[in-house]
Amino acid sequence: MRLKDKVAVITGSAQGIGRSIAETFASEGANIVISDINLELSQKTADEISAKYGVQTLAVSSNVVKLDDCNNLIKTSLDKFSKIDILVNNAGITKDNLVLRMTEAEWDAVIAVNLKGVFNCIKAISKSMLKQREGRIINIASVVGQMGNAGQINYSATKGGVIAITKTCAREFASRNILVNAIAPGFIRTAMTDALSDEAKQAMAQMIPLSRLGEASDVAKAALFLASEDSSYITGHVIAVNGGMYM
Repeated sequence: MRLKDKVAVITGSAQGIGRSIAETFASEGANIVISDINLELSQKTADEISAKYGVQTLAVSSNVVKLDDCNNLIKTSLDKFSKIDILVNNAGITKDNLVLRMTEAEWDAVIAVNLKGVFNCIKAISKSMLKQREGRIINIASVVGQMGNAGQINYSATKGGVIAITKTCAREFASRNILVNAIAPGFIRTAMTDALSDEAKQAMAQMIPLSRLGEASDVAKAALFLASEDSSYITGHVIAVNGGMYM
């Protein structure tokens, strides 16, 4: 087991890609902190993962926009597990619109969750990881943070910013053996994409050299690599999980 007895805090992990990462880590022996705004769903996910994989779990309601919530998330996790080995910044939202139509509220909301939220969580955990002189921070970026996407100026800006945060923190934390990397998923099949029409799905697939959408498990496997000792000489890197959509 590649993560036996490690402790991983994963934001936005009650469902979707975050849950897939949590399950993959748990299958490799990690104890898991499920963090999401929805405490009821977080607790349900935590209970199911604990029962399925035989690991310890903790559910914490947290809004990453609020630094106090992030500080509480880290404190509560440390109170239970005494350490945190891995932080996955996965929480994110979209509020798509063309530039001319985008409201200030749509811009601010996405910036707050996707960009400030990553900063808040890294700031909250930094003292603990610096003290233990070891840790892994994995930030979930996006292919649109590398190539842009019409109708997503706010989302693209945040994900490009997440990549910049990743590289900056990798430089700041390297001397303490804290590795900071990012994953930039392309079009991944989720409940949101499942609701799209067949025509819309086909149009998305035509943009991808591999001619299909990825799965949440594809992102989770990349996260497992970055969380394990297999990546012990990799920091400040962005792993593209996009089927060749951006090279």
